[in-house]
Amino acid sequence: MALRTQLSGWQAVEQHAETMKSQHMKDLFANDKERFQKFSLSLPSMLFDYSKNLVDETTMQALFQLARECELEAWRDKMFRGERINITEDRSVLHVALRNRSAEPLLLDGVDVRAQVKNELNKMQAFTETVRSGKWLGYTGKAITDIVSIGVGGSNLGPQMTTEALKSYGDGTLNVHYVSNVDGNQVADVLAPLNPETVLFVVSSKTFTTSETMTNANTAVNWLLASATDKSAIAKHFVAVSTNTDKVTEFGISEDNIFDMWDWVGGRFSLWSAIGLPIALYLGFEQFIELLDGAHIVDNHFENTPLEQNMPVIMALLSLWNCTFLGAQSQAILPYDQPLHRLTAYLQQAEMESNGKHVNMSGEKVPYPTVPTIWGEIGINGQHAFYQYLHQSNNIVPADFIGSVTSVANVAGHHDILMANFFAQSEAMMAGVSEEEIRADLASKGHNQAYIDSVAPHKVHEGNRPTNTILMDRLEPKTMGMLIALYEHKIFTQGILLDICSFDQWGVELGKGLANQIHHEIAANQVSEHHDCSTASLVSYYNDNK
Repeated sequence: MALRTQLSGWQAVEQHAETMKSQHMKDLFANDKERFQKFSLSLPSMLFDYSKNLVDETTMQALFQLARECELEAWRDKMFRGERINITEDRSVLHVALRNRSAEPLLLDGVDVRAQVKNELNKMQAFTETVRSGKWLGYTGKAITDIVSIGVGGSNLGPQMTTEALKSYGDGTLNVHYVSNVDGNQVADVLAPLNPETVLFVVSSKTFTTSETMTNANTAVNWLLASATDKSAIAKHFVAVSTNTDKVTEFGISEDNIFDMWDWVGGRFSLWSAIGLPIALYLGFEQFIELLDGAHIVDNHFENTPLEQNMPVIMALLSLWNCTFLGAQSQAILPYDQPLHRLTAYLQQAEMESNGKHVNMSGEKVPYPTVPTIWGEIGINGQHAFYQYLHQSNNIVPADFIGSVTSVANVAGHHDILMANFFAQSEAMMAGVSEEEIRADLASKGHNQAYIDSVAPHKVHEGNRPTNTILMDRLEPKTMGMLIALYEHKIFTQGILLDICSFDQWGVELGKGLANQIHHEIAANQVSEHHDCSTASLVSYYNDNK
């Protein structure tokens, strides 16, 4: 298979990028009063504006042509059909099936995936309603008041981010807490205020052998048994999301209380499955279905809309343009909606674990940058932290601004101020301010020439900093589902454009394997001679001083 760089479309975009580097977005806007109409799209309850990117119609046409040369549409169809596009693990990639509740069968190795999903959703609904209604009783006969979700990576980031984002839609029936870090401080802090008689643990691990998760789960069992004393209490206070029935039942969880996962769902795309049980328990099952339905709206859009009007496709093409062709090394996620304060952390995993690769589908090293570093913070906090860097550093950082027309918290006067900042920042990053303008402004304020000469260069903002704006009508379960699905399909599209497998994570596995080996050495107080001298000395120092 030819490298992407050998495609005529790639070379055309590369040549066009050299032309665009001499352009300024401020001039593009000045020369085209319809620029916003040309470079924006809308979905129900959502607007996407990409006009503040260094692109023109020629740029977009070249990018769409490249996408077609990369056979994006064919790969998209393969995913929706359930073909094994996760080539290194020989797996299908069907998280889209988790939110498609149609009755039309989708066969995978002779098994109807949609029937499997429907059965699991029915089981989740029955369980959720039993717990929320107070009918699920702990070992002393008391109803459950608190859910503790134990998982790591995709089993934690998606559910926790979504629960936090939709907190306003919770009805107070249950409190939900998350434990992911193997650092004992977190599990100790979560458990300290809770009553063992009224806590239900949801342990999420596909294999039920993940070191961090099982360490926390065993600590939770010991905490429970310090009060309950009888191991039969485990079955009343623990459920699992796993494929390893033997390990789960050996742990003490009833087989009836195991929720299924499938190998065609990657961890970072799994919140739509039983991994999302904490979301359903907190919000209620109907709200969980709204989340799925929102994602399904975007699935239909992505699958059926031409590339030129396809929102996640354009998001991915712009990322490729800004990072691979224009040289940006990172991308900022800037939510101006406090409930989305965990979104950046979620997207870090979703995008960087998916596309942080260095070889193509054929195993050849690629000669171009792949995924950018994803980072960011809630908007207003970021403005008083790192926006100085975004506006004036030599490194140009493309940014996604995400906000809502209506806030879920109706506090008089606040939202208009928030959104004024939201609109102002992306305009400032685009337009900047020239030294000529600064000098004229300082002179109009009566400053002398010496002061103007000394200060003016420091106040220059070059602008030409690319941004996207995603504006939701209101953050709610349906629009939240849409937002997450947009980024999922952006990530898939990036992977196809870059010719990399987005659905494995061998870089994660390497570190985990080494950690297990070193853990055994710490326990035995014997450091292996196979380590480099730095690692061996550090482990020895730890053992000698702990």
